[in-house]
Amino acid sequence: MEKPESTLTTPQREQFGSRIAFVLASMGGAIGLGNVWKFPYMVGKYGGAAFIVIYLIALFIIGAPILMTEFAIGRKTGTSYTSALKILRPGTKWHYVGIIGVIALVLTLGFYGGIAGWTVAYLFKSVTGTFAGMTADQVGGVFGTFISDPVQVILWLAIMLGITTFVVMKGVKGGIEKVCNVLLPVLFIMIVALAIRSVMLPGAEAGLEFYLKPDFSRITGEVVVAAVSQAFFTLGVGCGNLVVYGSYLDKKKTIGSSTIMVAVGDTLAAVLFGFIIFPACAAYGIEGSMGPPLVFITLPTIFAQMKGGTIFATVFFLLLFFACLTSTICIMEAIVGYVVDEWKVERKKATISVAIVEFAVGILMMLSFGVLSGVSIFGRSIFDFTNDVLVSAILLPLGGLLMVLLVGWVLKPKSMLDEINIGDGAKFNKYYTVTIKYIAPIAIIAMFVQLVANLLAA
Repeated sequence: MEKPESTLTTPQREQFGSRIAFVLASMGGAIGLGNVWKFPYMVGKYGGAAFIVIYLIALFIIGAPILMTEFAIGRKTGTSYTSALKILRPGTKWHYVGIIGVIALVLTLGFYGGIAGWTVAYLFKSVTGTFAGMTADQVGGVFGTFISDPVQVILWLAIMLGITTFVVMKGVKGGIEKVCNVLLPVLFIMIVALAIRSVMLPGAEAGLEFYLKPDFSRITGEVVVAAVSQAFFTLGVGCGNLVVYGSYLDKKKTIGSSTIMVAVGDTLAAVLFGFIIFPACAAYGIEGSMGPPLVFITLPTIFAQMKGGTIFATVFFLLLFFACLTSTICIMEAIVGYVVDEWKVERKKATISVAIVEFAVGILMMLSFGVLSGVSIFGRSIFDFTNDVLVSAILLPLGGLLMVLLVGWVLKPKSMLDEINIGDGAKFNKYYTVTIKYIAPIAIIAMFVQLVANLLAA
């Protein structure tokens, strides 16, 4: 016999001042380092434009419905993920899915905050012209020295977490909304400006052809699963972090309309970053599918050779800092929301407590590039094991699978559709039911199997 949803009520919560503020904040949570280095890396590795086509299909039949679900859970219950599950399935163990999400978020913010700190450091290096006239080997040497210096990496981690903590402490309207309302429009203006500059470089045509001309002969099962994986991770779904943003949302507009806007904005950012990276790499004869080294070695090398490169580099790392900040804000807010709702701690104290924990976790992650580089877990560094194995290959897919099974087969899709379709705007029925019950679980299982296979083959 199914247990009914709890009739528990939550205290009156802050709300976003407008729908566009909610969309910009959610979009900011999705746009981050994955759009900059993972998306171009995946495109470069799996066949250029053909991969993008598969990715777009996967985004709107898998990623978007799960995102829609997170928003609906938050708005329906008016609370963060773990508390929401207690309301939706009282007296059961389903709230442990929320705990899985919190653990994933704590670990993610630890390593993500550290890497985000690197972008702040590189912003200062760009402003001061550190890379001017350097060769690729010299730029690589700067990067190697930087990440192995414990003082520097801990300092920039502290700065990034400090900025994030300050914003989150101010709350929804006073902090998150104000910052995202400014940063997201500015971020897109800078992305477009850099993309225009990049495509105008001599020799950029080869990069554009690779990026825009699909070769469907390269599509394999592995490529499809990789596209599903990117669609899943680019929106930041699976651990319930966007449930808390949904809990700050009014019921004037449908959730479907907002979800479409967030998905389109995140995709547009990723595609535009490709217009920055591939033409520039082609123009200077550099491989564009290098993953993380692309941002901190390859691109600074290109900037060093480019006329006006100091300005180009400064703008690039400024927009990258903006993208990282909106993501760290979103992640920290989800953790703080859990502490406030579950432990009944006042926001300011909860935020400071979370920041202290994240600083400790982040130090451990960052030192794995230097003094702790000799420490390995199953043959991987602390950072790589946490990122590639524990979070990306286990916690996020597991959390995402349990979420869609809960909504699709336990609560039933109608329970979320009733919430999703409240208000004016786009409404969904069969699309959501079919994707959340059948397509999303199968896709996540396939993605998980492929991720495990990749890890075992590494």
